[in-house]
Amino acid sequence: MNPLAKELNDLIAQHNPHVVEMLSDLGKNIFFPKGILTQSAEAKDKAHKYNATIGIATENGGPMYLKCIQDKLSGFDPKDIFPYAPPAGRPELRSLWREKMLRENPSMQGKHYSNPVVTSALTHGLSIVGDLFVGVDDHVVLPDMLWGNYNLTFGTCNGGVVKKHNTFTATGGYDIEAFRTTLKQTAAEKGKAVVILNFPNNPSGYTPTVAEGDALVAAILDVAKSGCNIVAVTDDAYFGLFYEDSLKESLFGKLANLHPRILAIKLDGATKEEFVWGFRTGFITFANGDTKATPDVLTALEKKTMGIIRAKISNCPHPSQTFVIEALRSPEFPIQKEEKFQVMKGRSLEVKRVLNSGKYDSVWGYYPFNSGYFMCLKLKSLDAEKLRLHLLDKYGVGTISIGKTDLRIAFSCIAKENIQELFDIIFQAAKDLS
Repeated sequence: MNPLAKELNDLIAQHNPHVVEMLSDLGKNIFFPKGILTQSAEAKDKAHKYNATIGIATENGGPMYLKCIQDKLSGFDPKDIFPYAPPAGRPELRSLWREKMLRENPSMQGKHYSNPVVTSALTHGLSIVGDLFVGVDDHVVLPDMLWGNYNLTFGTCNGGVVKKHNTFTATGGYDIEAFRTTLKQTAAEKGKAVVILNFPNNPSGYTPTVAEGDALVAAILDVAKSGCNIVAVTDDAYFGLFYEDSLKESLFGKLANLHPRILAIKLDGATKEEFVWGFRTGFITFANGDTKATPDVLTALEKKTMGIIRAKISNCPHPSQTFVIEALRSPEFPIQKEEKFQVMKGRSLEVKRVLNSGKYDSVWGYYPFNSGYFMCLKLKSLDAEKLRLHLLDKYGVGTISIGKTDLRIAFSCIAKENIQELFDIIFQAAKDLS
């Protein structure tokens, strides 16, 4: 093991040994090297005559660039576009996002957590979590209504085992008892669990009520108290898109500093929150369970995260970070974001109005939804994949089949005035097949 990795592990173990136990083999072995980047940073501060360290080309006191590219980006200073961004992201962006998180999540007030580290969108954050904390045969607890990429990230890439629990009760609430049972089983078998809390959920479009959220946190705390180490990850990809009665903030705030055996991790990003999918700008934030030792443990985890970023992608795109900084600074940002929120909310409520008409009850029901981009139909007799293909081939309508019975509809990309027609077409296609 590299001495720098051992140094980080020892620092964590000195203050919270449970976090060391949570790390995968790669997580234990990773470190941020004191190499070119460190030497370049020192030179940036002290090399006042010539700086021959950085791996970019310079010209006229700034980065070299092509005019045909800069002409398209003339509103931005070349230094904020063309050079490499720091491995952990631009400090200004990290600070602005931290302020935003605190403003939008009151339960984070008074809690101790790291500065967000910039990731190449949220999927990259999930990959970092997998690399740091999911080893071969480690259990990852998820609802059975899950985003399929979790299987690829945690299972195929990291060798983890996805342990699914039932998502909804028969009466339509979140199945807390199923979650608790699966988590307890994992605790008994492994003594460690990685829990993914994805709200608003993809594919169902559901966010728990406040009471359900409290119950999820209580279940995690109970299992941690029994001696199980828990990495509790909030996948907040669709954060803020809460349309009806539900939690209006991330569970990260309630999980932060809750118990020494609970490491809370928040994954979020500008990608969907700010409607900039192609920017690929996300964040990963840590909250240790032991508040007294938080700074040292969080510093070590941040350096391990930077080591993963350095090893896999070097750093995240600089232009995207600059664009997000400009958005967060803009006085128009909250106004424009609210306008788009209302559009999305209108689509969600229209879907519910159309489905509650009773017109389609003979063919399908639907799972609870109150947030996000999606909702799912539960077909009563038809095969979801057959219906998906028929819709595509005969009607030119695209949907996503999930298992035998579920059809996911992304109302996020359907105008409100077209929603009635969309479900009428799906209903007609279903009648064709039956």
